[in-house]
Amino acid sequence: MLDHIGIGASDFTASCRFYDAALAPLGISRIMELTAEETGGYAGIGYGKDGKPFFWLGNDGPRGPGVHIAFRADSRAEVDAFYAAAMQAGGRDNGRPGLRPHYHPSYYGAFVFDPDGLNIEAVCHKPE
Repeated sequence: MLDHIGIGASDFTASCRFYDAALAPLGISRIMELTAEETGGYAGIGYGKDGKPFFWLGNDGPRGPGVHIAFRADSRAEVDAFYAAAMQAGGRDNGRPGLRPHYHPSYYGAFVFDPDGLNIEAVCHKPE
């Protein structure tokens, strides 16, 4: 199951204004904002409902422009297995499995680039 998706913006400020306005009638608003200092170069806005961001808009930080797709895992072991299988299948590392507390205290994820350079993630939200 998909957990969230993200896109890169060539003009982050203009895109934020656009999505703030366009998503408001759908009841979708800014849930979370991350600074480049928190993440090591990526700034992003998480849009969603009911406290859960499911659409991310990001700057063109070190992960680059493009598409980000995150798949929900049922356990941290599944995240680890995803990362190992992806790397063995030719993926490139974009963030080893581990906690990402700048999202929330139990956020455990791993990031890889697929053969086309897309940022693919597996994430478990459960504390273990």
